[in-house]
Amino acid sequence: MAKKLEIGVIGLGKFGLSLASAMAELGHDVVGVDRNESNVRRAQGLLTQVYQADATDEKALEQLGFKNLETVVVSTGSSMEASILVVLNLQSLGVKRIWAKAMSEEHERVLYKLGVPFVVFPEAFVAFQLAHRLAAPGLHDYLGLGKDVVTREILVDQWTGKTLRELNLTNTYSVQVIAYRHGGEPNFTFVPKADRPLEEGDVLVLLGNTSNVMKVTNH
Repeated sequence: MAKKLEIGVIGLGKFGLSLASAMAELGHDVVGVDRNESNVRRAQGLLTQVYQADATDEKALEQLGFKNLETVVVSTGSSMEASILVVLNLQSLGVKRIWAKAMSEEHERVLYKLGVPFVVFPEAFVAFQLAHRLAAPGLHDYLGLGKDVVTREILVDQWTGKTLRELNLTNTYSVQVIAYRHGGEPNFTFVPKADRPLEEGDVLVLLGNTSNVMKVTNH
């Protein structure tokens, strides 16, 4: 079984609440924060803890214990400025794993420049998958390779300086590295080179059965 995580979700609109609820259903502890009272009410009973607070206030986040969380997802509404300020507050508190929802390509670029390692642009991602399904009707899902086949992004840390050939993940764990993104770059490169030394901050995308992928990420 995967390690139980402690996750914070800031912004409980449609995307934020859907993500937070899904993580809670998977058995993880989820702390939700939103400044909107109706959003907070909808989340109550679904998440471990829910607070009505202004996440652009660093002291409020500190009082809610966000500096102790392993991962925080920033899914604020329509204000790019508020999203950026929340990210800066989390970085100031020492949160290491920050995921952020981008509302535009410009927002996405700014988040990467701030050093956010994981940026999600939901509209662009869904449009990309839909385009592939429309163009290739036989491809039922972009990753429709079986019930127990998953992909997962991992941040290079202890593998700094090693190559994919040296790691030999395919033979050791039965997983395949299908893409990578050099630290700070916005786009992934597919079919990564086996002899390229990995650098701290690089992101690898693993493909394989759930149990095998989890063995790598929990190693």
